[in-house]
Amino acid sequence: MSDFISIKKRSHYCGALRASEVDQNVVLMGWAHRRRDHGGIVFVDLRDREGLVQVVFNPDICPEAHLEAQKIRSEFVLAVEGKVRRRPAGMENPTLKTGEVEVMVSELAILSEAKTPPFSLDADTDLSENIRLKYRYIDLRRPEIQKYLLLRNRVAAEARRYFQDAGFIEVETPFLTKSTPEGARDYLVPSRINKGMFYALPQSPQLFKQLLMISGFDRYYQIVKCFRDEDLRADRQPEFTQIDVEMSFISVDDIISVMEGLMAEVFKNCLGRDLSLPFPRLSYFDALDHYGKDNPDTRFSMEIRDLTDIFRDTGFEVIREVIDNGGVLKAILVKDNKRLSRKDLDGIRDYIATYDAKVSAWARINPEGWTSTIFKYLKAEEVQKVNDAMDAHEGDLIVFAADTLKTIREVLGNLRLQLAKKLDLIDPNQFAFAWITEFPLFEYSDTEKRYVSTHHPFTSPVMEDLPLLRSDPGRVRARAYDLVLNGSEIGGGSIRIHQQKVQSLIFQALGLGDEEVRLKFGYFLDALEYGTPPHGGIAFGLDRMIMIMSGAESIRDVIAFPKTQKATCLLTDAPTKVSIEQLMELSLKIA
Repeated sequence: MSDFISIKKRSHYCGALRASEVDQNVVLMGWAHRRRDHGGIVFVDLRDREGLVQVVFNPDICPEAHLEAQKIRSEFVLAVEGKVRRRPAGMENPTLKTGEVEVMVSELAILSEAKTPPFSLDADTDLSENIRLKYRYIDLRRPEIQKYLLLRNRVAAEARRYFQDAGFIEVETPFLTKSTPEGARDYLVPSRINKGMFYALPQSPQLFKQLLMISGFDRYYQIVKCFRDEDLRADRQPEFTQIDVEMSFISVDDIISVMEGLMAEVFKNCLGRDLSLPFPRLSYFDALDHYGKDNPDTRFSMEIRDLTDIFRDTGFEVIREVIDNGGVLKAILVKDNKRLSRKDLDGIRDYIATYDAKVSAWARINPEGWTSTIFKYLKAEEVQKVNDAMDAHEGDLIVFAADTLKTIREVLGNLRLQLAKKLDLIDPNQFAFAWITEFPLFEYSDTEKRYVSTHHPFTSPVMEDLPLLRSDPGRVRARAYDLVLNGSEIGGGSIRIHQQKVQSLIFQALGLGDEEVRLKFGYFLDALEYGTPPHGGIAFGLDRMIMIMSGAESIRDVIAFPKTQKATCLLTDAPTKVSIEQLMELSLKIA
């Protein structure tokens, strides 16, 4: 076995062979995906990361290799040498990139035998995710999983090339750093040398990349691991990867322009897709008003319309009571709704009711008026004004809901997504980008009974809103921006505070005392006093980005060794208990 590899070097990847290699002698190495014995001739689909190719063992060409091929089983590791030939007419396989050719084997080495895998590696195999993650090293052999990681590699390489060409410098920042819990929980690491003291794994390199701007590096990037000890969802992991960026002497428009260029290059060179630039921009409140969410899916329309003013003086008391109490009436329009049965329409009303919305109704538009339970309560001019406001025509459906503004945004924002999926309005091959800007700088926490940062406390406020910091913090806008793709936030950033006085005002608005601020951020506040350039940046979630680009159903599919939703690793059985001796060495004890 070792002699074969010492003497013969792999000439091609299995999936790289084409008709242009016909009559060439090749050396291939990979895994036996499938073995078939047809009338004494043995066929093996040999697989590596680039794909698979059919290799043929004919006793008339090489009896020794043919005899040895009888031993081959699924997932044996093989090395073969042979000549590429065209498959016989009618025997081509159009589903394979290598389907025009096969390799007639003249020499075979079985490099490693394999136990029968716990599951088939065929694409249509229905597998439990727990089994897949337990045997992840086998799951990663499956072509559909390998393609996700190969795409991830191309995207990371393309991002590095783009940033290097644009004058950015890659700098590594520390993994063992100071705990400054402002949002998600930190992962803590006890120090053996400094008894009773702890490091934290970084939730992001935020302060370090700002320090790099103070240090004069001007343009920084890093593809970096980050850690958050928080409850998990389908698109979240406790450890995740960011494309992290920071720039000096720039405006919001500068950052957006550079990042749009990054996306254009990545999608063009990795997926062959041309993006239309610039991307649309929506303010935070416009996104909520039109889509009900600050991460809107803009691949379809069905925008939310406000009908409150039309019904402010209505005789329909149920609606007027909601509006008189400060509520709103909003609606969405569903075009060509013939696929929605009466049962579906009742289901829509029931869905809205799950949010305890005070009013929910639907109306089909027809020549005589509306088919709706609320039609008889409305004046003819109210119906006409609604039709005009919604741009509704015969055959369309209007769905109404009335309650508080917050409730109605949530109701209709989720309902439009649900209806779009039901009616197949979403093109899975479309990529719809949008920038969301002018977020509130603060949001009020009912739990902490104080304002907290919407993003983080180093985000710069819009300068003309500074006077509101003391009088009305909730109205202060942030110089922040998120990039949304197909209804998922894939990146977020802001212009940072570069003046110590402004930073102090923000800490005061957050209710943080001088002692607490000095304890958590003293080193950073000191640095701000030594000449800090205006700067800003952004971070993209690489895992989520690859999930959307590849069409994967779960973020775990695009990470080599992911955690479960309970933050465990089924492969290594982490986290695990440690010995008493280890705990004592760290001056720790389990309560």
